[in-house]
Amino acid sequence: METKFSEKSEHIRLHYKLWLSDEKENGILGDGKWQMLKLIDEKGSLKAACDGLGYTYRRTWGNLQKIEKFFGFPLLETYRGGSEGGKTVLTDDGRRLVRAFDVFHKSVDDQIAEGFKKFIDELKK
Repeated sequence: METKFSEKSEHIRLHYKLWLSDEKENGILGDGKWQMLKLIDEKGSLKAACDGLGYTYRRTWGNLQKIEKFFGFPLLETYRGGSEGGKTVLTDDGRRLVRAFDVFHKSVDDQIAEGFKKFIDELKK
């Protein structure tokens, strides 16, 4: 059955962001910081990851320090220059945090996609 929403429902796109905060609502980890950590691990460079996402180095460094302070462990291992240049990689705990957020995000994404489908189906009734 066609409703007045049927035609427009095909053009609706869902957007959302996830983030975690402490009890005082200070941001801990969200989509942006999660993507940053993944890119640091992929590129082996904090600067390259900042450049890739268009984030400033100083702000990113401060955000990473806040995450480390909250969780109580280092996220990054840095290696100074030399013939091959320096590099920055995630610690084992940093990788564990990223993997956990990967799993959490996938679960939420699936639930939200299902909820969005139900929303669209309701509009079409």
